[in-house]
Amino acid sequence: MRRIPRLGALSAFAVALSILLVPNLLSADSARAESLRDREYWLNDYGIRQAWSTTEGQGVTVAVIDTGVDGTVPELQGVVSGGTDFSGTGASNGQKPIDEDSSHGTLVGSLIAGRGTGPTSGMIGVAPKANLLSISVGFGSKAVDPDGQIAKAVVWAVDHGAKVINMSLTRNTLDWPASWDKAFLYAMQHGVVVVAAAGNRGSGTDEVGAPATMPGVLTVAGVDQSKNASFDASSQGITIGVAAPSEGLVGVAPGGDYLLWSGTSGATPIVAGVAALVIAAHPGISADDVIQRIVSTATPKGSPSPGPIYGHGLVDAEAAVTADVAHVTTNPLGDLSEWIRLHRRAAATPQPTSSPVPTSRVTATPTTAVANRDENAGFLPTVEGWRAFGIPLAVYSLFGVILLAVVIGAVRHFRRLRARR
Repeated sequence: MRRIPRLGALSAFAVALSILLVPNLLSADSARAESLRDREYWLNDYGIRQAWSTTEGQGVTVAVIDTGVDGTVPELQGVVSGGTDFSGTGASNGQKPIDEDSSHGTLVGSLIAGRGTGPTSGMIGVAPKANLLSISVGFGSKAVDPDGQIAKAVVWAVDHGAKVINMSLTRNTLDWPASWDKAFLYAMQHGVVVVAAAGNRGSGTDEVGAPATMPGVLTVAGVDQSKNASFDASSQGITIGVAAPSEGLVGVAPGGDYLLWSGTSGATPIVAGVAALVIAAHPGISADDVIQRIVSTATPKGSPSPGPIYGHGLVDAEAAVTADVAHVTTNPLGDLSEWIRLHRRAAATPQPTSSPVPTSRVTATPTTAVANRDENAGFLPTVEGWRAFGIPLAVYSLFGVILLAVVIGAVRHFRRLRARR
């Protein structure tokens, strides 16, 4: 799981990058004793092999926005059909591994579309006949504008034919920059499924962060080999869509070595691969229907369901591909455009001013803040109005009541004196 720094208004600070990776190189002896394919337990346990009887993802392109996918490793030769770099440190085709966690992107790519090295040897991905786009982005301490890199990468992926975008990364904040609004909405409006990692508690992400908090994004949580929530290799949050394996994973590293690793960085490409299978099996299907198939056919897990630990449940590739699922007209995980309409409108907007600088912005006052929340707020007294009118009126009213009481008392007193005479 990779974390990107949040850029502040006045300064930028880097958040430590990490993936929950166990850098254990599988030895040749180990590989002979237990083949790599035998270690890919998720192929059988999550209906992936069964789904292959229908499709293996042919014709679908998945974009991997990460550290770069090394397309020269045996399992990925001919798989990476294109790519680019937005970090300024990678290769023009996006296939040069970059950053401190340079193996990350290749591990992710091998889980999605690895094609093995033989009928029963080498790493095989969830959608072994899909193609990949490798888009390298950099989040190290010297990275320039990480938020901008992501926005550009998403748009580039859409423009170059991706139907699924895999994002095994987190901003580690619930919110996201406005530049992401346009980019992610662009993807969704062009029928692209965006799949994002929930994050890992073991690397400091206690709750899901953007892009996994964005409406319409398919967020993936992690479970262990027993299909129970992973404590270290997953995070929790109300935006989780489904859960997938995040422990005991294997993958191909740059240069062709095999690594053991864990984290929702691995659970996410498993679900992205399932999305590719669904798209291949149902030509012309909308992104909303792809997500609906995945979440509605997931095996329920935990209570409530959907919930903040497993989302709608454990992903089931065979059911997602073959089940009879009703068509939907909206994204079951939320509407980003509606979120933007509701939440971005409260931002300060240019106001009429007598200032000689016509482009200045007026910050929100208590009056405008209330009006933004309640369209009937104009009928209520404001703080300024109460101070300017209400308080003086109250003082004068109190003085008048006292004066009236004095007058009434005096009249009654004089009447009693006259009566005694």
